[in-house]
Amino acid sequence: MGPLSGYRIIEMAGIGPGPFCAMMLADMGADIVRLDRATGRTRSIDIDPKLDAAARGRRSMALDLKNPAAVPAVLRLCREADGLIEGFRPGVMERLGLGPDACLGANPRLVYGRMTGWGQTGPLADRAGHDINYLALSGSLYMFGRAEERPCAPLNLVADMGGGGLLLAFGMLAALLERQRSGLGQVVDAAMVEGAALLATSIYTQKAAGWWKPERGANLLDSGAHFYDVYATRDGRYMAVGAIEPQFYAQLLRGLGLDAAALPAQMDRDAWPAMKRRFADLFATRSRDDWCALFEGTDACVSPVLSPDEAAAHAHARFRGTFRDSHGVRHPAPAPRFSRSQLEPAAVPPHPGEHSEAVLRDFGYADAEIAALRASGALA
Repeated sequence: MGPLSGYRIIEMAGIGPGPFCAMMLADMGADIVRLDRATGRTRSIDIDPKLDAAARGRRSMALDLKNPAAVPAVLRLCREADGLIEGFRPGVMERLGLGPDACLGANPRLVYGRMTGWGQTGPLADRAGHDINYLALSGSLYMFGRAEERPCAPLNLVADMGGGGLLLAFGMLAALLERQRSGLGQVVDAAMVEGAALLATSIYTQKAAGWWKPERGANLLDSGAHFYDVYATRDGRYMAVGAIEPQFYAQLLRGLGLDAAALPAQMDRDAWPAMKRRFADLFATRSRDDWCALFEGTDACVSPVLSPDEAAAHAHARFRGTFRDSHGVRHPAPAPRFSRSQLEPAAVPPHPGEHSEAVLRDFGYADAEIAALRASGALA
């Protein structure tokens, strides 16, 4: 049983970081009940719900939240739940009659998780946006990119998933722990712009110390250093190099056939551009597999850049079970691992409304009450 077994969380269906947060909690054993829209359409792209790996591990019921009969039903669920996740713009849940005052009024122990881009308050609180916008205003997007090139967004991993979904999951867990002392729930206001800034804490430390230059592609971790970059191989593939520490750098140089005594000091920034060109020329002389064989068993911090399919087939990933195949869908396995708690295989992502009646029965609804809710049109 997962470490969160026994906890019940209500998830208001959404996209991006909210579902990712719910997936994280479901992976840890929480009973997640997703409240889908009556239309069943939530995702920004139209795919078979069973293919949505981020929706794994929960049950779904479908409600028309604009139907007056739906709001009392949600509040009744909240009375039996430990938490709620919502990712609407500020004010939407309040207008539906399901804001924090209403839900915590129904259950003072409820942890009410709110996921937005800009936060619940502030000049931008009601503005639309996506990962790239939050990343831009956090100061983090500015730092992604090579010298003399425009900033490049790292997919939607930093603001949406890391600074958003993961941060909300952390906040909800912290609130659940605090509830053990106080006996009370509270609101968790998670903003992706703040999460994206928080993830860059170590860079701000380097900046304060005078080590981080404002120019892109001129620093230790942003492709400025020759020993922390990606290099093309003879066969058009790539090797990643991350030999920061001197002992690892020494092994890297040996593997490349270079004499350290004849080279500039590793941290001589003025020499970095020339060393990058030299490394690039050397890596272009062999195929990716040849370089993998050459650095096998060393601590040179050199790795092949794998495609998603290659990553799943890698020996280490297979040994650890890093990826799983479920009903024809390959997806990353739950993480982290625990010494005692066993993470069960995640349930197949549900179709909207697939578990409506079963969920209502679990929350104490009688058959006649379920029939009345369906007759009202609130239960899709």
